[in-house]
Amino acid sequence: MRNDDDIYNEIGRILFEVAPDGARKIIMRAQLSRERDSCEYEYDYVDEQGNVAWFTAGGRANTDILDLLTELRLWHVENKLTGGLPAWNGLEVVLDLVKSKINIDFFYPEN
Repeated sequence: MRNDDDIYNEIGRILFEVAPDGARKIIMRAQLSRERDSCEYEYDYVDEQGNVAWFTAGGRANTDILDLLTELRLWHVENKLTGGLPAWNGLEVVLDLVKSKINIDFFYPEN
């Protein structure tokens, strides 16, 4: 299994490849299903003027990202990064295309 940095880099690569022309930031929100065999996605981008618009990443990107999110979640569980609590089930990824930086915020199930 890859480490988390490798998975983050792969997510960033995919988002870079699907970014619309003129995008400066990509924002992806993903919510894994309870069974972790599907995912709901929202994709937004920020253009050069600061306008926010949505876009679709396409089936291939969605499938590849689902595989990566499942792998990342398993990596967190296997490396005991959950503090004994349920692992995250959603996240928001912000990819800054200008600064080549990625930020990920995880969302956890409500009790």
